[in-house]
Amino acid sequence: MVPRPEYPRPTLRRKHWVNLNGEWDFGAGVNRRFDRRITVPFCPQSELSGIADKNPGDVVWYRRRFDAPDGERLLLHFGAVDYWATVWINGEEVARHEGGHTPFSIDVSSIAGRANNELIVRAEDPLADKTIPRGKQHWTTQPERIFYTATTGI
Repeated sequence: MVPRPEYPRPTLRRKHWVNLNGEWDFGAGVNRRFDRRITVPFCPQSELSGIADKNPGDVVWYRRRFDAPDGERLLLHFGAVDYWATVWINGEEVARHEGGHTPFSIDVSSIAGRANNELIVRAEDPLADKTIPRGKQHWTTQPERIFYTATTGI
């Protein structure tokens, strides 16, 4: 079952779309490796992600394959990736984004084919970097008083 299967932005509904929530390959560390599975849209710190790692590291990786829906343009939309995101489609870097609390979209029409596209996302969120906006997330592995557990990734 796909978690959160509903259309994410009802006021911008498109006729053809694909929900990429669900099972992705996952890994942590600066080297691109995928040694676990994660359920998106849940962060690796969450039980619902299937990872439940309170400190997965400063860099996490996601990978999955998808078939593109019919239509002239193909937009890839992320609700948020914490904090620095790099995105590749079929081995080609298509975007870099900063800001774990802001959505971003990428037009990948000229890069993605109709079937078996590979999507890779690298998220970097250095826990010790106090210059990154955190809201109520704590900057250590254990939250204190009013702070919440830190989160990263998609």
